[in-house]
Amino acid sequence: MLDLFDLAALPGLASADGFVTPAEEAALIAHIDGAGLTPFKFQQWTGKRLTRSFGWSYDFETGRVAPTEPIPFSLEPVRARAANFAGLVPADLIQALVIRYDPGTGIGWHKDRPVYEHILGLSLGAPATMRFRRRINGKFERATAPLAPCAIYHLSGEARHGWEHSITEMDVPRWSITFRSLARSR
Repeated sequence: MLDLFDLAALPGLASADGFVTPAEEAALIAHIDGAGLTPFKFQQWTGKRLTRSFGWSYDFETGRVAPTEPIPFSLEPVRARAANFAGLVPADLIQALVIRYDPGTGIGWHKDRPVYEHILGLSLGAPATMRFRRRINGKFERATAPLAPCAIYHLSGEARHGWEHSITEMDVPRWSITFRSLARSR
């Protein structure tokens, strides 16, 4: 298993610590907690994490992405900085997904839906570990990357399309904001 303290070891994964200040982090956490979160639903299954989508939302029952409430003005400055970090324009980031992970909550192995291309995550509240895996010759190759509070990560290219990722369950609360762009027709 690789530890990705040198994130160049996984092409398509970039990160930066200290992306927001502690004061900005506190304001973002308060925004997330006041956003009317609901349990994540995947077909007939209800997850432990609490979420809310802005801009666009993905319906796991129909497999469609559709407009929902606009991205709140309070998230626009961090959206613009996230876009700049990824070399995108803010309008490219069409979805803001806010999440609270209460103690005992993580997120299982997955790849984001193919309708999305760039995935940018802002990690808030507590350090976490993002795990990566891909199947090669019947076995899993694995890697991990630390997610510090106030840090951002960007999944694109190989890290986005060739690897699954997950976040381990934690003993303390954690929050995140995930920005996504739509995939261009191929």
